This record gives sequence, structure tokens and C-alpha cells, in this order.
Amino acid sequence: MSVTYTPDSAAAGVENVLRLLEGRWKLIILFHLFDGKVQRYSDFERLIPGISQKMLAQQLRQLEADGIVSRKLYPQVPPKVEYRLTDWGQALCPALDAMLKWAEMRDRSAGA
Repeated sequence: MSVTYTPDSAAAGVENVLRLLEGRWKLIILFHLFDGKVQRYSDFERLIPGISQKMLAQQLRQLEADGIVSRKLYPQVPPKVEYRLTDWGQALCPALDAMLKWAEMRDRSAGA
């Protein structure tokens, strides 16, 4: 099903998407999950040394609530929790890659 956008509805839709990705750490978390990677909470602590435990938990909860990341809890002691991108979250990878390529175009044209 294809949606027809007006300029106003397209702008509002993009703003809503950007709000989902707001936060200092969300994009870093996502890039650590791209390529189908699965990470544990302790992996994120090691991979993102500047993030506090409280902020990591908050950002992961928001990404999960928004349907971008899934969380799997294994019933064991100590608890084991794994995070991975949902299919919808993985579909974000090409969009972010396109944004990087778009930014590179500016960098190249500024140097020309």
C-alpha cells in the first residue's frame, strides 16, 4: 500500500522519524546492531564507553518501545539479555547509509 504525501504530510512524517532517532546514543546503538548483529547489554557498555548505565537502559527501552530494537530475556542466573534490530529497524540501514552518502556529496562539492 502506497501513501500519497503532500508537502506538509511528508515534512511531518520525516519529523516523526527523526524524533524516533533523537538522542545522543541511539544512532551509535543502531550502528552496532546493523548487519544482523546481536549485542548483550554488557557488549554495549564495552562498545560505547561514554554512556552511563542509566542512559543505555533508557535508550534501549525507547528503541524497543518504538519497534526498532527487540529484546530477548533468557531465564537464567545471571540474566542474559540480547538486543537485535527488528526487521523494521534493519530496514533503516539503507536510509542511514543514503544520508551518509548525501553528506559526502556536500563534502566533495565543498572541496571542489
